[in-house]
Amino acid sequence: MTTATFDRRRFLRTTAFAVAGAMCGSRVGDALADDKITLRLSSPATPGDQRAVALTSVFAPAVRAFATFEPHWNAELFKQGTELEAIARGNLEMSITSAQELASLYPEWGIFTAGYLHRDAEHQKKVFAADFMDPMKKKVEDELGVKLLTVMYLGRRQLNLRIEKEIKTPDDLAGVKLRMPGTDAWQFLGKALGANPVPVAFTEIYTALQTGAIDGQDNPLPSDKDSKFYEVTKQICLTSHLVDLNYLAFSKKVWDGLAPDRQAAVQKAADDAAESGRQKQLKLESELEQFFKDKGLKVYTPDVDAFRKHVQKAYLDSDFAKDWPQGMVDKINAL
Repeated sequence: MTTATFDRRRFLRTTAFAVAGAMCGSRVGDALADDKITLRLSSPATPGDQRAVALTSVFAPAVRAFATFEPHWNAELFKQGTELEAIARGNLEMSITSAQELASLYPEWGIFTAGYLHRDAEHQKKVFAADFMDPMKKKVEDELGVKLLTVMYLGRRQLNLRIEKEIKTPDDLAGVKLRMPGTDAWQFLGKALGANPVPVAFTEIYTALQTGAIDGQDNPLPSDKDSKFYEVTKQICLTSHLVDLNYLAFSKKVWDGLAPDRQAAVQKAADDAAESGRQKQLKLESELEQFFKDKGLKVYTPDVDAFRKHVQKAYLDSDFAKDWPQGMVDKINAL
């Protein structure tokens, strides 16, 4: 038994009793419908993060009549990675979770960490709302006591290169030394794109680009700007190979204790907050494309379909796909 397997089993075993108790406790919720509740959210995000801004400016006012939204940023309430367990135990009401976190407990969620699964922000919304997602969501609700309210758009990762060669298909990346994070999953994505992935710490990317130790790196456009990678690169190839996301997680115990009209209000508030953050992030990405052009970089879109087919085949032929729900990639592609 691997360590990961042991940890997952222990987590599910120790939280099962808490979830069962929470479900029993939820039956008295309607009797307390007139009481104002506190919704504490714990997240490692900073107060200025677009997700944080959307929740405090959109979600909080929308539920103010019956709930007090109490966010705790910078992981000040619960350590990053422990929020789902806190919700399951009844110690927390809300968090912002990732597909990676869910996949550590339920391997089937690993499908949403793969390259070229989502096409764009709107496609993310369609996938999350699709009927084929219901069994996966229900499992998280039943076993963890965590309801996933909505999907939050984080942005698209693009290729940022110091070489002048125009990249149209994965074949054009052959031999290109592409910095990717050091984990096996990230390195696999680099290879699937057609490049020669090189693990380099984020803090060392600028120097590695400057000296030619690497030919390029992949990050969302805001990171490219903030880290001034445009000073030592010549182009940005808009591959959008990973459309990153988070989920807004909510206590199932608290949800079941809400009257139907309040459940509807919470759901709408969550969706509206996610949409607000989504539109602001999309606007920022669009503005940054022009920013980089103004800095003298070539910014263009390659043959994304060629990249998608190449990367999806690499994943489907790999061990990463063994835990994915059968046929789900085709269902996602068809949306």
